[in-house]
Amino acid sequence: MKNFKNLLFVALFFITATVLGQTKITGTVVDETNQPLPGASVLVKGTTNGTSTDFNGKFTLQAKSDSGAIVVSFIGYSSKEVVFSSSKNSLTVQLAPDAGSLDEIIVMSSSFAIDRKTPVAVSTIKAADIERKLGSQEFPEVLKSTPGVYATKSGGGFGDGRINLRGFNSENVAVMINGVPVNDMENGRVYWSNWAGLSDVTAAMQVQRGLGASKVAVPSIGGTINILSKTSDIEKGGNVMASTGNDGYQKYGFTLSTGLMDNDIAATVSFARTTGEGYVDGTQFNGYNYFVNFTKNINDNHKLSFTTFGAPQRHGQRQNMSTIAAYRNAESGNRFNPDWGYKDGQVTHIEDNFYHKSQTSLNHYWNINDVSSLSTAAYVSYGTGGGGGTAGTNRDLFGVRLGGSDQPVDLDNIVSINRANGALGSEAILRASRNDHEWFGVLSTFKTELADGLDLIAGVDWRSYTGKHFREVTDLLGGQYYLDDNNVNNPNAALRVGEKMGYNNDGKVGWLGFFAQLEYGTDNFNAFVSTSVQRSTYQRIEHFLYDLSTDAGKDLATSEKISLNGYSIKGGANFKLDDVQNVFANIGYFERPATFNAVFNGYNNTKVNRDAENEKVFSMELGYGLRGEKFAANINLYRTQWKDRTFTRNVRAQETGAEDYTANLLGVDALHQGVEFDFTYKHSDKLNFTGMLSLGDWKWDNDLVDVPVFDENQSQVDTISLPIDGLRVSDAAQTTAALGMLYKFWDKTSVTLDYNYFTDLYARIDVLNYANASTRPDDSWKAPSYNTMDFSLRHGFNLGEFDTTVTFRVNNLFDTEYVADAIDASDPLVFFGFGRTFSLSAKIKF
Repeated sequence: MKNFKNLLFVALFFITATVLGQTKITGTVVDETNQPLPGASVLVKGTTNGTSTDFNGKFTLQAKSDSGAIVVSFIGYSSKEVVFSSSKNSLTVQLAPDAGSLDEIIVMSSSFAIDRKTPVAVSTIKAADIERKLGSQEFPEVLKSTPGVYATKSGGGFGDGRINLRGFNSENVAVMINGVPVNDMENGRVYWSNWAGLSDVTAAMQVQRGLGASKVAVPSIGGTINILSKTSDIEKGGNVMASTGNDGYQKYGFTLSTGLMDNDIAATVSFARTTGEGYVDGTQFNGYNYFVNFTKNINDNHKLSFTTFGAPQRHGQRQNMSTIAAYRNAESGNRFNPDWGYKDGQVTHIEDNFYHKSQTSLNHYWNINDVSSLSTAAYVSYGTGGGGGTAGTNRDLFGVRLGGSDQPVDLDNIVSINRANGALGSEAILRASRNDHEWFGVLSTFKTELADGLDLIAGVDWRSYTGKHFREVTDLLGGQYYLDDNNVNNPNAALRVGEKMGYNNDGKVGWLGFFAQLEYGTDNFNAFVSTSVQRSTYQRIEHFLYDLSTDAGKDLATSEKISLNGYSIKGGANFKLDDVQNVFANIGYFERPATFNAVFNGYNNTKVNRDAENEKVFSMELGYGLRGEKFAANINLYRTQWKDRTFTRNVRAQETGAEDYTANLLGVDALHQGVEFDFTYKHSDKLNFTGMLSLGDWKWDNDLVDVPVFDENQSQVDTISLPIDGLRVSDAAQTTAALGMLYKFWDKTSVTLDYNYFTDLYARIDVLNYANASTRPDDSWKAPSYNTMDFSLRHGFNLGEFDTTVTFRVNNLFDTEYVADAIDASDPLVFFGFGRTFSLSAKIKF
């Protein structure tokens, strides 16, 4: 409460008068072809007083002195310093491309699309917009007003948010942070709780839909999310921040930068802690995030940059959906969570997540000569942690609650039963499914100018990954031990806390890719053609299933290496019809090797799919852009055909307390097509509008037969068929729309309203419900359409010598009730979205 009062005291500065500078600076920032550069940074030299250009490249800035200089910078261009005075305060600043820039962020410039040049559908969100719109939301939710994007909080636990792009889930959307890929090497997933602190240090986040501009071996299917962190060679200074919000949300942190010192070294350090009770029952969380960067200018041609960051955290989860009636009857309503309880008077999470994934990279930038450059990133990532759950011969005990069915689980009851068993051991326990990993990689990109307007970009993408998968006992719930018979090398083992149970295996993934791209550009025409090849190797090491005391068991324990090849070819062109209009088109085909689980689809080393089919993707897109004085718009038409898709899906068990099964779906075909429209309208310097409309038509394109189903110990228990041809692709709203307004009362005071609409959201297929159906089922259950309104108020002022910003944000302003996620069933299982939430934050720069 004390912290909350302190923040409210800071908020009283909302009534402070805006202090006008002595000089009003206006201007336009353009590129080498005199086209505007939206989102360029403009900073008064030696201060933290700055702004960014609008989509016309224009800016307005109040300076406190009548003369001085501004520093203008933009990703992929050399920074420029321009002098101003009271008599020279209307400026035009032209920036030049800098392929050999010594700014570490340029390692991503080859994968960062440039408006009206790169022929892809793209949306870019700057740091100021992230601060204004994020609040206490999950990081992916800042993208929810972007065409083709569907982002939700999933079960509602801290960092459990997910994102779909054009109907494709995170397994098929490439996420890159400063040029380094972060999708899981075995299954392609992205766990956003691992990157909870990225919002504090993000300079820009760009969503490229479809084939995208990223130059890595074998592109993603749905698109690419590029996240660029702030650099170390910004002005000396830093900030401290504090936030509070609903349900005990608290966040405190700081960022400190030395600027470029006399020894040509610059450093940036950022740290924050986030805690809260969680909007959903039983989802308390405690997380930290850190970011450290050291940069050394060796000479005019070489630069080294060392970066490490991560976000260790632990949070309670709501893993299991409930029926709508269960929420209606629950005392806590839509906050109801069946996955937690009390033990000895303390909250105990039955389902939880604990993880720390660090990522460390060393980047070298070499400006070889006037036309050639080489950027290389060597990186390593260590992950440790997993997710909690239940185990035992009598998991029905987790259905006994402290009162009605909507109340927490009575864990003390289980403790009493397990203690009474004595030497017989625990009947029900808590366990964790671990997924530790070690990941090493090198991404090196060479760029050279072959002729006037013709560039060659080529590189290598090497990765080595080892994932360690096992279950361990985390709480015996009063028992002396837990009997587990899944390890043939230690049969009927009496396990204590921390010992491994259920399964224990390693997955080794190797990746080697090469890519090359030719780019041609003139004032009005830009085109590219690129190709890549990739070789993936998979190997599985088993520790439980084979008798390691025998030579035969040892031979089986380490599988053969399976090698699969993939490749891609794509091209595109952008043509500027005139000063305000452009058209673009791109087309591509690629084959991506099947995933690790598709090769080892029996969770053992004997059922190996050596001839696993490559996933085959053909995609094409046509776009039109308009950039007027006040109005800018884009419209895109896309069509993506996906053949021989592979993925896994959870199968919800029908018995209370039973473990969910897993189905491995192979050879799935799908067709994703649609149209996207977005616009920006600048009514005046004070009032801006944004909007978008996304219409998708995503359907499954074939039936499935002989789908294997596995139990909790990864043993196959059934084979089923799925008649899904023609059904709608589920798990993401196929039709979305948004309308936003930004109004500036003064230069540093603004209010935003963001309206979002979602419809055509089909429930995820429950495999058991569709399995072996004699007649073709209808589309899965369709969730009701819904809309939300978000509000933010942002005020900047000077607190003594310090530039201070206070942001108040309310999400779901009108407390709309809506279904955000669902599983199809006779009585659908759902997650409701959050009701009204709020946050209040203050940031003081120095």
